[in-house]
Amino acid sequence: MRDFDTQRAAARPAETAQSAADAPHPVPDRRGANYYDDDTELKALLPLYLPADLLPVLQPQLQHLGALAGDTLDELAAVADRNVPTLEHRTRTGQDAQRIVKHPAYVELERTAFSTFGLAAMSHRGGVFGWNAPMPPAAKYALTYLLVQAEFGLCCPLSMTDSLTRTLRKFGDPTLVAKYIDRLTTQDFDSLCQGAMFMTEQGAGSDIAASTVRAVPDGDSFRLHGDKWFCSNPDAGLAMVLARIDGAPQGMKGVSLFLLPRTLDDGTANDYRIIRLKDKLGTRSMASGEIRLEGARAWLVGEAGRGFQQMADMVNNSRLSNGMRAAGLMRRACSEAFYVARHRRAFGKRLIELPLMRRQLAKLLLPTEQARTMLFQTAEALRRADAGEPGAYALARIMTPLIKFRACRDARRVTGDAMEVRGGCGYIEEWADPRLVRDAHLGSIWEGTSNIVALDVIRSIRREGSLDALRDHLNGLLERTALHRGAADAFATALERSLRFATRVAEAQGALDHLAREAASLLYHVTTAIAMAWEAGRIGSARRMRIAQLVLRERALPRDPMDALDEPPWLAALLEPTPDAAADRVDSVHIL
Repeated sequence: MRDFDTQRAAARPAETAQSAADAPHPVPDRRGANYYDDDTELKALLPLYLPADLLPVLQPQLQHLGALAGDTLDELAAVADRNVPTLEHRTRTGQDAQRIVKHPAYVELERTAFSTFGLAAMSHRGGVFGWNAPMPPAAKYALTYLLVQAEFGLCCPLSMTDSLTRTLRKFGDPTLVAKYIDRLTTQDFDSLCQGAMFMTEQGAGSDIAASTVRAVPDGDSFRLHGDKWFCSNPDAGLAMVLARIDGAPQGMKGVSLFLLPRTLDDGTANDYRIIRLKDKLGTRSMASGEIRLEGARAWLVGEAGRGFQQMADMVNNSRLSNGMRAAGLMRRACSEAFYVARHRRAFGKRLIELPLMRRQLAKLLLPTEQARTMLFQTAEALRRADAGEPGAYALARIMTPLIKFRACRDARRVTGDAMEVRGGCGYIEEWADPRLVRDAHLGSIWEGTSNIVALDVIRSIRREGSLDALRDHLNGLLERTALHRGAADAFATALERSLRFATRVAEAQGALDHLAREAASLLYHVTTAIAMAWEAGRIGSARRMRIAQLVLRERALPRDPMDALDEPPWLAALLEPTPDAAADRVDSVHIL
């Protein structure tokens, strides 16, 4: 990375020479910010979600990654986005030997994520940053939340490697686990084995029961035949693949899960080809391709015929990662918009002093903070579920599709509206805004489109009784949160209304599935509002309590837009936060 820093400094001497004491430039540029140091809210929240003895170990790494994300990694990401990977089918001597050629900027991003910070390893083994045990999910997501603000595409291979490792350890034969676990979790970049997930087929898409790729028994393994239509990180060392064993029944019960190595034990390439790479709207730095399986050798993972149920563990982990990435994208977009609004002057004022701009910024802030809270709440539910706590699995089971559905949709709007704050410059590829907008559209499609994931929320209610777990969790948060009477009643009423609505949709057994998105959105808004109110009480933040109550008022309760014609007095404190006065108590905030 030092070589890149040297080249960058030589390329823009005038920019690096500019003194901080110079007059503000009319085009504000946030490059060089430390994304961790600038995020006082994140610093305040982390003690709620991380063990007290782990937090001091992580803080220097968070600060280091925050500095890299705001400068070097952001430049590397821009270069990688412009220089997309290419597919070579032959060597120069004419040998058939496929390889994906990645730009050095992307390789440097890989090295930083996988090796320097161990983001795919820290949930599975001790030793990362000297910590002697696997770290809880919140640690991984806190760090990756900073990384994704600079680079989105790489976070897909990062998540798939982490998720494949989790699924393999959970369902794989011990011999298979022992064979690959060290390579999946190493921080030695040269021996690292990245992971992927080959699930989608042309004729199946989200309908996994329609999968047609065949698995033919061959001794202790299987031979896979058929096409997979959308395979991200297609040259990964290992991939999880869904296929139907010859003679298996039709439908979901006939689908099994297999582990597919890129290279066999004798060093030869496995029998599958990358047909072409996709020309994508976003995540352009990372390769996605079409795979043709031509008798590729693969090993059964878990129980035959339960492939989707086992793959669902990997998919759900990836869905939470999608929600995290959406939260990070919104944080980056929102931070850029606030920076421009505070430093750009027009019509004799800073933009943030203009009434309509203030309303726009508030609309960016709410979904951004909702997604962050939901990320850490879901990560904590996952930790508790993995520890075997009663009810925690059902809670994680509903919170995961909730964040994947709503946060990913919100990210599309937040990144677009934030681009508008920067104006014409925001439409120019020299700035990060176009990349953020393109990448934001991925979350609503991969690992299940919005309709599929909203229906999964309803499915979790029907099959796992997840609504009871969510009710217990949210009531527990409310019981531990000091609120004035009006706010307490509003939160409790909104919670019960959202639960009743979701219950009716679930109990209708398909007759009300057209309301699944509304039910999921309402549950998400109420969940995040209550969780943010709890956070506000724990960290003593009147500002965060305002955000929590605003989320409930603006996104979950019926409201007449003509009720308030004057700018509310608390908006200034929301947009330009200052330390709360002693009299501005958390339990006295009154917006509802």
